[in-house]
Amino acid sequence: MTPEDLSSVLFDIVTARLAERGSDVTITMGDVLLERPRNRDHGDWTSNIAMKLAKRVGSNPRAFAEELRPAIESIEGIRAVDVAGPGFINITFDTAAAGEVVRSILNQGDAYGHTKVLEGLRVNMEFVSANPTGPLHLGHTRWAALGDAIARVLTASGAKVTTEYYINDAGNQMDNFGASILAAAKGEPTPENGYPGAYIQSLAAHVLEKAPDLLSLPHDDAVAVARDLGYLQQLEEIKTSLENFNVHFDVYFSERSLHAPDPQTGRSLIDDAAVRLAEQGHVYEKDDAVWVRTTDFGDDKDRVLTRGNGITTYFAADAAYYLNKKDRGFTEKIYLLGADHHGYVGRLKALAAAAGDDPDVNITVLIGQLVNLNGAKLSKRAGNIVELDDLLNWVGADALRYSLARYPADSPLSLDGEKLRERTNDNPVFYVQYAHSRTRSVAKNAEAAGVDRSAFEPGLLTHETETELLGSLQELPRIVAQSAELREPHRVARYLEEVAGHYHRWYASCRVLPLGDEPVTDLHRTRLWLNDATGQVIRNGLALLGVSAPDRM
Repeated sequence: MTPEDLSSVLFDIVTARLAERGSDVTITMGDVLLERPRNRDHGDWTSNIAMKLAKRVGSNPRAFAEELRPAIESIEGIRAVDVAGPGFINITFDTAAAGEVVRSILNQGDAYGHTKVLEGLRVNMEFVSANPTGPLHLGHTRWAALGDAIARVLTASGAKVTTEYYINDAGNQMDNFGASILAAAKGEPTPENGYPGAYIQSLAAHVLEKAPDLLSLPHDDAVAVARDLGYLQQLEEIKTSLENFNVHFDVYFSERSLHAPDPQTGRSLIDDAAVRLAEQGHVYEKDDAVWVRTTDFGDDKDRVLTRGNGITTYFAADAAYYLNKKDRGFTEKIYLLGADHHGYVGRLKALAAAAGDDPDVNITVLIGQLVNLNGAKLSKRAGNIVELDDLLNWVGADALRYSLARYPADSPLSLDGEKLRERTNDNPVFYVQYAHSRTRSVAKNAEAAGVDRSAFEPGLLTHETETELLGSLQELPRIVAQSAELREPHRVARYLEEVAGHYHRWYASCRVLPLGDEPVTDLHRTRLWLNDATGQVIRNGLALLGVSAPDRM
């Protein structure tokens, strides 16, 4: 029996008991999710459903738990049910039932751990969104790893997710970028507010190749050509860096498209956003400017859409972009922003409310803290940053992704680059990947020794380390669902380390292969099932973090 099976049966038992009581209280599957007790002496799983419902059905929690107890005890595969503390229901499987999770894991394969708890949720996940005026750096690396991992656990939990990169390709920074490339092409110093670095020289060479007449053009025209050609090249390099980091975006959304007039109406998305917010009753004019009354929704000040000179603001683009996402049918819009964007939380939440959405449901703003990688050297091309490409060459995508996804987004992070390169158990990604490669090695050696999966007797898995390992393998669906609901993929990483630890201890205590002339028994065959199921769980978990599961280390 799997935890999902038990939750389903428990749902039916509680629903039936409520009906017997004549209660009009209704529950969902989310109400009967099970937890692993911290103390294994308290059973395999625990439920707080009696504590959730007792007051609503006019009972005390322990008494209501006792009402449910007989039906739970009658479930096939349940060895014991105890009511503990204020009303916890602690459930213990018999050995065979606990071992059945192995069969379920291998039958489901890559799908094990996936659930439908977020089915029906449509999410736009926007992250990284670095200006296309230079290469990606260490800070972007953290947002890339976290954002992609969040998208993966959401998808595994039934949500339909679109990953999106917002290209900041409008505004003064783009003109400064173009001027910097043109200056490099002319052999001139970097202009004031321009972009230095050898990468600008490389972009200048690319632009000259694409536009040989660049230097003969009028200055403003030359800046525009250098800007647009350099931008396209830099964006392609950004995309390549992200793909090398195993981060794929479904949509690259150009800020310029928000400013572009519609061929038929002559109005831009920014123009339309002002009209739509006005229709909601939240726009007013003051000092020749057009404002949105975001203070009505908790913002610290009202925001300007259009200045007195007719120039639209960044907030106007934010508003148009949010409404565009809403128009595309996304239930929730998730923004993963850098540590210097704390001020955006209030204004984006207020914007969602002004657009008629529920800011507690339809928008989530996550702020990622800074990351430092000890020993990382500044880029030779960019000069003043640590480039993603250099980090990939030095540490590798797997070590970077795992380590960056291993911590909550809101925690400052300092990593030791040399330790991430170590092939020791002190390196968490190596520790987990080595456990997977060990499962593959055991399976290969088992085949050579004549041990196959022709028999499966889960009641034979009685060793203490087998009980621990089985218990941890059952957890993956719950961990994934929890990680998705809380937007915290680090829970998957910490879970994998727990599984790896249980597996390494089991490997040291229980043999899959017969010793010497010892005959192959059903215990060996059943342990091979457990070995292979462990490999599947680790493989599935690593995939959720965008990390590979090597067969050999």
